[in-house]
Amino acid sequence: MGKVTDLRQEMNTELAVIGTGSAQEEADSQYLVVFRKPFVFEGETYESVDLSGLEDLSAADMIAANKIMERGGTVNVLPEMSLEYACIISARATRMPVEFFRALPPKEALKVKNRVTNFLYAED
Repeated sequence: MGKVTDLRQEMNTELAVIGTGSAQEEADSQYLVVFRKPFVFEGETYESVDLSGLEDLSAADMIAANKIMERGGTVNVLPEMSLEYACIISARATRMPVEFFRALPPKEALKVKNRVTNFLYAED
């Protein structure tokens, strides 16, 4: 029985070590979208995109995104649920061109969209 107890203690210690990450690291990782394979845009290779700038956006940015969509002829009852809106908001949050997000492969674009949508609808 002693070996089982020792093994359990060892496993708990390993789990505790694995679980020790700072709150800042967790917050940073919740905004990092890692691509399945490198993405090349305008001659530069990207393996991920950091959306932490979402925290710094304002309602004015959301309104501007809506106006951009409307000028483009897109009318949507829930614009914040659309891929186009996520691309525009992501561009503002990262200060990257919206064309970067529009050029992403479908699965990567949906990862970004889901991260933006989760940010907007998450409750604190």
